Amino acid sequence: MVLDEIRRLKIVPVIVIDEAERALGLADALAGGGLPCAEITFRTPAAAEALRRIATERPNVLAGAGTVLTTEQAARAQNAGARFIVSPGINPKVVEWCQDHSLPVFPGVCTPTEIETALECGLNVVKFFPAEPSGGLGFLKAIAAPFPDLAFMPTGGITATNVREYLAFKRVVACGGSWMAPQDWIQQGAFDRIRDAVSAAVSSVSNP
Repeated sequence: MVLDEIRRLKIVPVIVIDEAERALGLADALAGGGLPCAEITFRTPAAAEALRRIATERPNVLAGAGTVLTTEQAARAQNAGARFIVSPGINPKVVEWCQDHSLPVFPGVCTPTEIETALECGLNVVKFFPAEPSGGLGFLKAIAAPFPDLAFMPTGGITATNVREYLAFKRVVACGGSWMAPQDWIQQGAFDRIRDAVSAAVSSVSNP
C-alpha cells in the first residue's frame, strides 16, 4: 500500500526536474541513498516524461506526481505511471477524480476550513502546506487538535534541521522536502551529492 510505504520511508523527496534525461540518474541516487521515492512536481514541461521513465524503468522507486492542479493533470500523471497524487491545495474535483481511479491523493491544507473540506471528501491523510510559512509545527498541532482522525504530511520549509521535530508529532506520517535533491543539483547531474544528502537524511530520521 502506498501510504504504508510512505509512512515507512518518513520522507518524500519533492522533485523539480527540467530534463527528463536526468530522471533515471536521479531515481538511482534517491534509491541508493535509501529513499526509493519521488514526488515529481508538475511544474516543468519535463515532469510527465521524467515520471514515466522512473515508473517504467525504475519500478522499485515509488513515483508520484506533485503540484497537480486539475483533473487533466491527474490523468496525465496516472498515464505516466504515478502511484500517488499531491496537490498544494484542496480541489474536490481532483480528489474525486483520484478516488474514482483508485489513485491515492494527498491535497494540501493549512486552515481548519480546508481540513473540513478534506474530511467531507472522505480523506484521512492530507498535506500540510506550506508548513513553515504557515506557522510551523506549533500551528500544525493547533489546527490538528480538533480533528483527531486526520494525519498530515508537512511540506514547505522542511529541512534537515527540523524534519525530526515534525516526525516526532504522532499525527505526522511523513514529511515532504526538497533539500536532499534541489533543482540545481539535478540540473548539474550531481547525483553522488544527492545520494549522500539522502543517506544523511535517512540516517537522521532513523536514529533516536
